[in-house]
Amino acid sequence: MTRTASPASEIVSSTPSLRRRMASFVYEGVLLFGVVTMAGLFYGMVTQQRHALQGTLGLQAVVFGVLGAYFTWFWSHAGQTLAMKTWHIRMVDRAGRTVTPGRALARFLASWIWFVPWLAVARVLPWQGGGALAGVLAVGVALYALTSRLHPQRQFWHDELCGTRLIDTRHAPAKARQPSGPPAASLG
Repeated sequence: MTRTASPASEIVSSTPSLRRRMASFVYEGVLLFGVVTMAGLFYGMVTQQRHALQGTLGLQAVVFGVLGAYFTWFWSHAGQTLAMKTWHIRMVDRAGRTVTPGRALARFLASWIWFVPWLAVARVLPWQGGGALAGVLAVGVALYALTSRLHPQRQFWHDELCGTRLIDTRHAPAKARQPSGPPAASLG
């Protein structure tokens, strides 16, 4: 599939506010609860898991793979997940085109910078309880989100690393909101 750039007049270059991006982030977490639950249920049935502590590494690998497939698919086909569509946010490459699956996967992997450092802090310190871990993650996510204020276009740093950016689609022409690609076949 050939990816073409939209005309410059149709590309919305403004970055969504940090508040909207974080609202989309939280909404994404709510939506992913169902996706992760179904992946866990499927894993439990296939492996005949009888105890929550049995096969945890395998379950984590399956969930990681499901999340990777979810984000890679949505970002490389429409530039938006359902949460991003709800909040009028779209991910594009630096030229304003829909990203390739490889770039979407790279962004998924790089986006773990939201969590990995803080999970490591919680692991090193005796903060293994649910409340302490949630607190460390909440503070870490908030601090990482605030670092976008240091970026010239207010983008997240993993977007800079991967050559992607988040754009505001609220006032974009309808054509600019759609992913670039071949036209849909008509039924008539």
